[in-house]
Amino acid sequence: MYDQRQVRMDLSKKQGNGRGRYIEEERLEIVNLSGMSLDSLPNPSLNLSTICKLDLSNNNLESIPESLTARLLNLVAFDVHSNQLKFLPYSIGCLSKLKILNVSGNLLHTLPKTIENCRSLAELNANFNKLTMLPDTIGFELVNLKKLSVNSNKLIFLPQSITHLASLRVLDARLNCLRSLPEDMEKLINLEVLNLSQNFHYLENLPCSLGLLVSLVELDISYNKIKRLPDSIGCMKKLQKLCVEGNPLVSPPMEMFEQSLHAVKEYLREKMNARHKSPQKKKSWVGKLVKYGTFSGHMMRGAGLGERERFIMSEYRSIDGLASPRYMGMFSPRRLFSPRTYFTR
Repeated sequence: MYDQRQVRMDLSKKQGNGRGRYIEEERLEIVNLSGMSLDSLPNPSLNLSTICKLDLSNNNLESIPESLTARLLNLVAFDVHSNQLKFLPYSIGCLSKLKILNVSGNLLHTLPKTIENCRSLAELNANFNKLTMLPDTIGFELVNLKKLSVNSNKLIFLPQSITHLASLRVLDARLNCLRSLPEDMEKLINLEVLNLSQNFHYLENLPCSLGLLVSLVELDISYNKIKRLPDSIGCMKKLQKLCVEGNPLVSPPMEMFEQSLHAVKEYLREKMNARHKSPQKKKSWVGKLVKYGTFSGHMMRGAGLGERERFIMSEYRSIDGLASPRYMGMFSPRRLFSPRTYFTR
């Protein structure tokens, strides 16, 4: 498997603090078997526990032996993108030190439940597969996950447990079949980038808890069927970029989008203010906004704020002809050629 005539191998070398001292990482190896047209993996010729990075990408692998992953005890990065994998081994849960896992560009319909045992995982890339669902409990144990990319799949929903990914900074779920989002989005306190674009005919509504994403900087909801933005978005203090093109939006009205992000936020806050003063019973999410300190029940204006925000928007045009499911993939015309319309600072 790791014959020197075939394998491009680099040893990880690091100096010790004292003369003659060597840290454990000096004995760990980086093994690169990318692009070697492998259909299967022959028996290894070295100790698998010495490998810290293993690249098996761009091959023709249909499976990974359970016995292989079970012995990769020091593996930190595992790259198997662009193969023919239909499933991942259950023993992947043995990779307790794994931080980066790239399984994109395969034929995966599901991820093994044991993946939640990879508690050191910081980045998971499962783009361009055939995923119809994620493990129900995936969010409960992956406490260190910072980036989750599941774009270009067939996901209908995201599991409720995903809201427990408190370390998550980037969530990319574009080009799926999402019909809704979990209600308790406010638990993602470190989320900075959320991409829900190009779920086309499926995603029609956003939860009000979206406005409680206190760290969110970029939100992309373009090319969906959203008619109304949640009023709570007006309270997103750190939001700098909002992509909305390709939606039949009626609230806020289109003239708001022609002005600035500040104008849109102000419009939504005004709506919320009116609702807050209404004698009717307050919505529970409004109470949460007050609790989180993002909404005080009155308008918030900042001197000069509008001058720092600007909005660029091309003319809205229907994409019904190009938004059919057959275009939802790696070479989607909407993905490759659609004009980018966004709020920015």
